[in-house]
Amino acid sequence: MPSRLQSELKKKTAFASLEEELYLNILRTGDRLQIHLDRLFRDHGLTPSQYNTLRILRSEGEALPILEIASRTITAVPGITGLIDRLEKAGFVERKRCLEDRRVIFVNITAAGLKSLAQLDGPVQELQQQLLSHLTRDEKKIAIRLLEQCRAERP
Repeated sequence: MPSRLQSELKKKTAFASLEEELYLNILRTGDRLQIHLDRLFRDHGLTPSQYNTLRILRSEGEALPILEIASRTITAVPGITGLIDRLEKAGFVERKRCLEDRRVIFVNITAAGLKSLAQLDGPVQELQQQLLSHLTRDEKKIAIRLLEQCRAERP
């Protein structure tokens, strides 16, 4: 009997391994959940990476070097400078060069950036609740633990 993912993908043959099926399940699930967030952010003129950057800056409460922001993002951001450029153009962040090391540029969230995030706080929480509330508390904890294990570095 085909697995649920095999049916969803209309895949005629079995997966080559459990690892392949698990990996593709993770990718498909992430994609399906992300689509909903993408739409929400787009309605507010942001990309997921821009939203993530603003959340990082808000939670820190002070300016951060650009490379530190890049290291904290949920997904890899190859063009962090361009991302910051777009946020600055929108008035959501401001940059300041480090006086001790002019190669380092600090980024701080502006009042407009804070306001934009505040407008998204409720809708993001509601969407997460809508998408994941069918899982029990224990199932959510198990999923978190298993996904953390998947990301763990291997020797």
